[in-house]
Amino acid sequence: MISEGTETRVPANPNSESANPKDAPAHPAGAPPAVTPVRVVIALCLVAPFVAMLWVSSYAKVDPAFIGIPFFYWYQMLWVLLSTALTATAHRLWQRDQRARKGGEPA
Repeated sequence: MISEGTETRVPANPNSESANPKDAPAHPAGAPPAVTPVRVVIALCLVAPFVAMLWVSSYAKVDPAFIGIPFFYWYQMLWVLLSTALTATAHRLWQRDQRARKGGEPA
């Protein structure tokens, strides 16, 4: 039973070196950083098709037509191919990044 006026304190985390997050090491136990230039490229490869397709006002028009197909349609079909290429590129970059993190090949 806890009486009034007493405070229950939670002990500090014994594994943390400091209570201030700014004083904590940037990469615990020598781990590589979570955000690297390769991972930024991967993210851009995966986000680009969504941005291109959700920005409808950029392609909601008829001209220029390509072999008789209005721009609205052939632009979307082009992004199907581009999305495939960008996703495959992101996958290969991710595999290379994971091998490098596990000590396989250098990145």
